[in-house]
Amino acid sequence: MNGDKTSVTVRIAGEEHTIRASAEAAYTRRCAKLVDDRIHQIRLQAGLIEGHKAAILAALSIADECFQAQEELERIRKETAARASGLARRIRAVTEGAAVRDG
Repeated sequence: MNGDKTSVTVRIAGEEHTIRASAEAAYTRRCAKLVDDRIHQIRLQAGLIEGHKAAILAALSIADECFQAQEELERIRKETAARASGLARRIRAVTEGAAVRDG
């Protein structure tokens, strides 16, 4: 991302929106497509539903995915740190044992 803002016109839920952002235009389009797809998916599942309600449900669904991904990332970070710590202990044990034998 750079400091310059660019304008991108996207279609979400059948309406055009001009988004002004620092992100690359392709990234903004990708974000808009995710929102549009989720609204479409919710409308298919829920049947006739007001646009703003579908948008709220889409936002909640995307927020849920975001939180789940953050929790998974934190779990993976902790697991990786524990494994790295275990490996460091094993390496120290091996190198210290070798130093004692060589000493």
